[in-house]
Amino acid sequence: MSIIKQLLQLHLDGTSNRQISKLLYLDKGTVNRYVQKIRSHQLTPNQLLALDDLVLEKQFHAGSPAYTDERFEIFRNKVDYWLKELTRKHVTRHILWKEYRKNYPNGYGYSQFCYHLNQMSLAQKPTAILEHNAGEKLYVDFAGDKMHYTDLHSNEHISVYVFVATLPCSDYTFTLAVTNQTTDSFIYALQRCLHFLGGSPKILVPDNLKAAVIKSDRYEPQINQVLEDFANHYGCVVIPARVAKPKDKAMVESAVNRVYQRVYAALRNEQFFSLEELNYALQQKTMDHNQTRMQQKPYSREEKFLADEKPLLKPLPVQLFEIRYYSQLKVAQNNCIYLARDKHYYSVPYQHIGKDATVIYTRNMVRVYVTGELVATHQRSLKAGYSTVKEHLCSTHQHYLQRSPEYYIAMAGKYSAELEQLFKSLFESCEIPELLYRRCDGLLSLQRKCNPIDFNKACSIATKNKILTLRFVKTILENRAFETEAQTENKPLPIHENLRGKEYFIELINNQSQSKQTNHDRSN
Repeated sequence: MSIIKQLLQLHLDGTSNRQISKLLYLDKGTVNRYVQKIRSHQLTPNQLLALDDLVLEKQFHAGSPAYTDERFEIFRNKVDYWLKELTRKHVTRHILWKEYRKNYPNGYGYSQFCYHLNQMSLAQKPTAILEHNAGEKLYVDFAGDKMHYTDLHSNEHISVYVFVATLPCSDYTFTLAVTNQTTDSFIYALQRCLHFLGGSPKILVPDNLKAAVIKSDRYEPQINQVLEDFANHYGCVVIPARVAKPKDKAMVESAVNRVYQRVYAALRNEQFFSLEELNYALQQKTMDHNQTRMQQKPYSREEKFLADEKPLLKPLPVQLFEIRYYSQLKVAQNNCIYLARDKHYYSVPYQHIGKDATVIYTRNMVRVYVTGELVATHQRSLKAGYSTVKEHLCSTHQHYLQRSPEYYIAMAGKYSAELEQLFKSLFESCEIPELLYRRCDGLLSLQRKCNPIDFNKACSIATKNKILTLRFVKTILENRAFETEAQTENKPLPIHENLRGKEYFIELINNQSQSKQTNHDRSN
């Protein structure tokens, strides 16, 4: 998808279709077809550029790359060797063809071999003089020689890499020391560079370092996804220098050599105790280099940059670029994806359980895509655990997460007052309510299977006797103990002459109190 976004960006910049085909190594007819689709699309080019790659792919349907003959790919890689061999004595095309067919029995016949070899020989061109347009390209690379600073605590020399960028029209140069050549450090240095320049060029030209190019290829290099996102954010395209073609980036190579002479050499006797100190010194010496009058020219690099290039740079976006990371994950049975980097689970709508998902996450956000559709968005958490959204869960999972004494009491109230009172008594009797959730689930399940009137009577007996267990309620229902309870309550007491009423016990209590008071007075 990077080709489509680069084509969109160049088209927006007013670049002709013919020039786009040269810059992106595409057939002109292919570029024409892409531009026609862009013009007829319901979304504007700016809206298409703002889409995530997966959504854009679903919207655009760019199609498959053109078919290439495998024999020609093998043949092309050996052309330089054969042309060199033909300069040696007694070596003929026929001898080279026989060696070729011995190693590749299904290769070209002799006539096609000679034809393609002649065509490739004619294609060898002398070195061209490149003309650089103001504000068009920014060449970036890491210097081969490292610098270092001294750690104050361990007295150890810490080696660092020096990022070098230059605008070829003015030769205006930027340098920054970073701890490594990872993608994060490369993007950080590149972002610092654009903000130092105060704008972004149309084209970024990196070397084929791993932080910028995943797979090197002379015609269609595979760009690091993070670098693609960076270029889209700042409105430029990435066209790496060709492999083993240092003349493609001659300006930055020359800039590195001048940095060696005017920055490295000038700082050779100085000692630094932090990366910040080293970068401050690099900034000062690089600024001196940019402000020095160029040989055979009446102006400095900075004057040329301010006059011709800076006005043509694109304005920088308001927000800083945030690196996006990509992962291919499967939605687990708990309707979550597991981001191993953070040891954290993020919920996805349960309808997507078992499906493959593309997860794009930044420092703050996590987005989950299924078949090109955004299905879940979460705030990123760097702690182990779960981030769930209630709507993502099925009814069973929602019930599990919502459990609380109030939740169960409210559910019981929907069925009967007797069950509600039983649940209230149950939670009042226990200091740890989580221990009772499964008992509540069992009572609710039992309620659905029993006669409501019988179940309510059983709940009343359990509450009255304060035996608040599922087993006791089941026993009452199985033995129909509520019928015996009803008979006992309705049976009247027998009349007998020895029965004493309440008056008897009142008089007895009063007599006992008077006796105690008399004994107390005598003792005093």
